[in-house]
Amino acid sequence: MTRALIALTSHGQLGDTGRGTGFYVGEAAEPWEVFRAAGYQVDLVSVAGGRPPVDGLDPDDRTQQDFLATAGLDDTPGAAGVDPEGYDVILFAGGHGTMWDFPGNEHLARLARTIYEKGGVVAAVCHGPAALVDLKLSDGSYLVAGKRVAGFTNDEEDAVGLTDVVPFLLADRLTAAGAEHVPGPNFTEQVVTDGRLVTGQNPASARGTAEAVVKLLG
Repeated sequence: MTRALIALTSHGQLGDTGRGTGFYVGEAAEPWEVFRAAGYQVDLVSVAGGRPPVDGLDPDDRTQQDFLATAGLDDTPGAAGVDPEGYDVILFAGGHGTMWDFPGNEHLARLARTIYEKGGVVAAVCHGPAALVDLKLSDGSYLVAGKRVAGFTNDEEDAVGLTDVVPFLLADRLTAAGAEHVPGPNFTEQVVTDGRLVTGQNPASARGTAEAVVKLLG
């Protein structure tokens, strides 16, 4: 059975704004639904374990409600305790919280590096590629170096009024790591596949990102 791991942020504060953040529910729920429909075993992991903070919940969205009720969100394992062996894909769900606790997290990096280097797929959507900005392979190279990627754009960050709140601009950091950031129009679906790396630009790209993963894994 194909096994997928969906990684979630544990960061719940939007800078010093006094506002909450977390993982964007649809960006985990839609891939979870797509992977399960493809017959995958789907597990969750979060940076710190336990119940990760939720953002962007649509109470009328049945996929999101099913995910919240049945995906095991109340007691996710922390990244430090998860064995990547046996997983075929890791998908980093977005949400602004990822900008604070995905970069530099050695445990998330270990999961992604191990899965990728044994022939698996690394995927990320919206702000989820924050996990990739400093992710290096065993040879010391950046995973994204020389690859085409999507991710939340500078224009989109400006449009939501958070350019001066986030600790960095995602597109700029991906480019600094050697990636070619390929933007689509604001808030429309944009999914980029480059080898075994699949990235999506924004919430509208979550389902398409997961579908591209399923296509890659055959």
